Amino acid sequence: MSMGSKVCLLGLKADQFRHPLDQESTQALKQLPGLDILIRNLIGPLGEQFFYLENIASSVLVGEQQLPQLHTLLLEACEVLDLEPPQLYVRQHPVPNAYTFAMRGKQPFIVVHTSLLDLLTPEEIQAVIAHELGHLKCDHGVYLTLANLLSLAATQLPMGEVLAQALQTQMMEWVRCAEFTCDRAALLVAQDPRIVASLLMKLSGGSPTLSSQLNVEAFLEQARSYDAISSDQIGDMLKQIRTQDLTHPVPVLRAREVDRWASSQEYFQLLKSKPIQYNSEAETTGGWRNW
Repeated sequence: MSMGSKVCLLGLKADQFRHPLDQESTQALKQLPGLDILIRNLIGPLGEQFFYLENIASSVLVGEQQLPQLHTLLLEACEVLDLEPPQLYVRQHPVPNAYTFAMRGKQPFIVVHTSLLDLLTPEEIQAVIAHELGHLKCDHGVYLTLANLLSLAATQLPMGEVLAQALQTQMMEWVRCAEFTCDRAALLVAQDPRIVASLLMKLSGGSPTLSSQLNVEAFLEQARSYDAISSDQIGDMLKQIRTQDLTHPVPVLRAREVDRWASSQEYFQLLKSKPIQYNSEAETTGGWRNW
């Protein structure tokens, strides 16, 4: 689908695309007494200070006059998802990554590393932005803050080591489930499952020099091989050991979930809205499209 024509999902609600596993794990976290208050009053302020100092102060704020092509991709993704645009920053970093931070009542922001931009096409970059917007659309901020800070808790917070050990397993399970939801947000903006699958493939084993040789269909075939490991009890155990400390599901499974949802009646119903047209620099600027 052309980047100049997207289906605008006016009035889109988070629960219309939220993954069932995200719903279940969020409900489980809500049963933990006082967790929301703890994050907002103790962990949230620390997170704000840490991320603003470490990322915002050393990054470039995207806008109409600064990296305007990225700004256009952000605005288009926000319009598709019916969401107010957050701040978007680009940070020089050798590890391909993107993340978001948002607490209710605060200015949300997204940070994208330069190495990730170098790896992806404009359509894939927009899918990354849309994934991060999915966290904002679903109000993942409270629990995502805790997940992002768990690795720092032992050294940064009073009694942090005890807190991290007590919450890590359940929080990591929630984060992995939330990622499935945000991949759906990426698909709603990309409106082509191959774009999201290609993005995940490049995050698994891509580089600027290898991109032209990568095969999305072969990557999706890996998911079926991974599923086959579950045919016995030992396979299930190995999978659990492999993923229990990860903040994201393994990429092949994320690609498989996106591919499945792209064929669902739920997805098709969401895309029945009226298309809207864009005249964006991302559509007309040749050098930008050939990243």
